Amino acid sequence: MDIAEVAKRSGLRASTLRYYEEKGLVHSVAPPGERRRFAPGVLDQLALIALGQSAGFSLDEIRSMFLPGGEPHIDRQLLSAKADELDAMVKRLKAMSNGLRHAAACPAESHAQCPSFQRLLKAAADGALARQKKLAKPVKGLRRKAG
Repeated sequence: MDIAEVAKRSGLRASTLRYYEEKGLVHSVAPPGERRRFAPGVLDQLALIALGQSAGFSLDEIRSMFLPGGEPHIDRQLLSAKADELDAMVKRLKAMSNGLRHAAACPAESHAQCPSFQRLLKAAADGALARQKKLAKPVKGLRRKAG
């Protein structure tokens, strides 16, 4: 299938297909310099890419789910770790939703006087601090310059 047909059948733009090829997610079977052509299995690959993205996998993580020939090779530990990450996210989002619903219906004169809203603010602040610490953590094997 040429790139135009793949774009039409997948609903993706040709530029996206070229980007995926550049990232090593799909491969053209056409000789260099000719119009890109893809094997029929590319549609299954694109479906797996879309599924991976909707689950929150990065393109690099998704690339690791394919063998060099494009066949799926999915690491079950990676799936389990992502499921754990999603479960934790769902828990945080549910707590946030509950807190917002309480704040919307809170009988306190001011949200600043509401203990539940104060707990929600503290949890949000603690989460922001934890994310900052995680981002600031030095990469193993690299030293920070004293300055």
